[in-house]
Amino acid sequence: MLSGWLRLGSSATTVLGRRLSGVAASAVKPAYSEITGDDVDFFRSKLQPGAIIQGTEDLAPYNKDWMNKYFGKSKLALRPKTTEEVSELLRYCNEKSIPVVPQGGNTGLVGGSVPVNDEVIVSMSTMNKILDFDEVSGSITCEAGCVLETLDDYLADKGYRMPLDLGAKGSCQIGGNVATNAGGSRFVRYGSLRNSILGMEFVLADGTIVDTLTSLKKDNTGYDLKQLMIGSEGTLGIITKLTISTPRRLPAVNAALLGLQSFEDVAKLLVEAKAGLGEILSAFEFMDLEAVELGLKHLHGVRDPFESRCKCYVLIETVGSNSTHDGEKLEGFLEKSFEAGTLVDGVIAQDKTQMDSFWALREGLPEALLKEGAHGTLKYDVSLPMKDFYALVTDTRQRLSQLPAAVSIMEVIAPADACRYVIHRLCFCSDVQTVGWGHIGDGNLHLNVAITQQGASEAVKAQMDPFLYEWVKSRRGSISAEHGLGLMKAEKIYYTKPKPAVDIMKLIKNALDPNGILNPHKVLPRS
Repeated sequence: MLSGWLRLGSSATTVLGRRLSGVAASAVKPAYSEITGDDVDFFRSKLQPGAIIQGTEDLAPYNKDWMNKYFGKSKLALRPKTTEEVSELLRYCNEKSIPVVPQGGNTGLVGGSVPVNDEVIVSMSTMNKILDFDEVSGSITCEAGCVLETLDDYLADKGYRMPLDLGAKGSCQIGGNVATNAGGSRFVRYGSLRNSILGMEFVLADGTIVDTLTSLKKDNTGYDLKQLMIGSEGTLGIITKLTISTPRRLPAVNAALLGLQSFEDVAKLLVEAKAGLGEILSAFEFMDLEAVELGLKHLHGVRDPFESRCKCYVLIETVGSNSTHDGEKLEGFLEKSFEAGTLVDGVIAQDKTQMDSFWALREGLPEALLKEGAHGTLKYDVSLPMKDFYALVTDTRQRLSQLPAAVSIMEVIAPADACRYVIHRLCFCSDVQTVGWGHIGDGNLHLNVAITQQGASEAVKAQMDPFLYEWVKSRRGSISAEHGLGLMKAEKIYYTKPKPAVDIMKLIKNALDPNGILNPHKVLPRS
C-alpha cells in the first residue's frame, strides 16, 4: 500500500489552470536572494553538527565537476541526514527564493550537479543508509546517497546485483543515477534503470514530502509520479529514498574481447549475438581502434591481447547459471563468427583477472581521454539508429581534418582611443584526436574529441557546434542518451524534442517549482 500522498498546496496548483499555449510566454525569470547570516543560522538550527560546509577551500570539491569543466560560486553546502531535514531546507529556501542545487556523487558530464552561480548545494552524501532488503522479491530500499558500488557489494552477499553498472560506480550515488536515468554497460541485459524503480520518496520545492515508497511490482492507481522524477535531474524535486528491483547474481560469467575490421561487421555481430547467445548476453561494448590505442597509452596495467591491431573492438559478456553450458555456447558462437569472416581476432578471458583487464580497458577510456586531452576534451553522449552509429565518428573526423585550411580566430578589441587586433594561433587537425566507443547494444555512442595543443579548444568547439546537434537531429537521434541535459545541453533540447513537448515540460516545472529554485538553468531552455 502506498504510504503517502501528494499534498496539493500552492506549489502544485499555481499553474494548473493555465492554458498550454501560454507556457512559452511565461518562462520563469526568478529574482533570487543571496545567502545571509540569518539564513545560515536557520540551517544550523535544523541540521546536525558538521552538516554545513563553508569556506572556499572546503567548498572547492562541491563547486566543480570531476572533469574541471564546470565551476560554481556557491558559498554554502548543506548535508542533511534525513528526509525531514531536506524538507525543512527546501521549504525555507522556497519561501526566501534561495536557489538550490541537489548534488550526489558529482560524477556527471553535463554540469547538472554543479552550481551555475552561488546556489546553495544540498549534498545527499550523508543520506547513505540501506533500509531494507527483501530476499524473496529481490527489492532493496535505500537512501539516495548510497554509492552504487556499495549497494552492489551489499547485494552480492545476498545473491543479487544492481541492474545498473557504471565506470563511476565507486563514487556515483544512486539518487543521482536515478535523477539522470543513467544507462551503463548492462542496459542490453537489464534494460533502463527507470524500469527497475519500484518506489520513491522525494521532496518538492515547497518542502512537501511525497512518499510513494513501495516494493509492489504492480500498482495501477493513477499517475506514476516517480516517473516524473526519474531523469528530471533535480529540477522537479529531490529524491531521498528508493526501492529498486534487483536481479539475481548468476555464477557463470564469461567475457571475450574481439577484433573486427569494420563497423558493418560489428553491427552484424550484434545481430548474431542476440540470436546465438540469447538470454545469457549481458554486455556488448564497442570501441574503435583510436579509443583502444588511447587506453593502451594511458591506462596502467592494460595490455592488448592481440598480435596486430584491428579497426574495431567489441567486449562481449555473458552471464548465466551454468558455467559449462554458457562457456560452450560462447565458444560455439565465436567459432561460427570466425568461420563466417565476421571476426578476425579474439580472446576469451580464462579467469577473473583477465576479465577485469578487459573491463579496465573499456571503463578506463574516460580517464585516458582526459590524459590525452591536456588542453580540453569534448564529450558527446548520443543515441542513433544503428545504420548511422559510426558514421558520426567518421564525419566528425573528416570535419576536424579540415581545420588547417579554415580556422583562425580573430578578436577585435576596441579601447577608447584605438583598435587592437589579437590573432590566435591556427588550430591544426593534428591538435585533436577523435575517438568513439559506446553501448552498441542499445545504440548509445560516446563521441569524444581530445584537444592536445594549447589554443585549439575554441576552434574545435566552433567546428562541433551546431554541427553535431544538427547531424544527430537529421538522423532522428537523441542528443543525450544517458548523461542527461544538465547545463551543457539545456539550450539544445529542441534538437531532440519538439516545442509542444518542451512546453509541457515547462508546465510541469512551473507547477511543481513555481519559484524556480530547484537546479536553475538545467534541463530546460531559459527562453
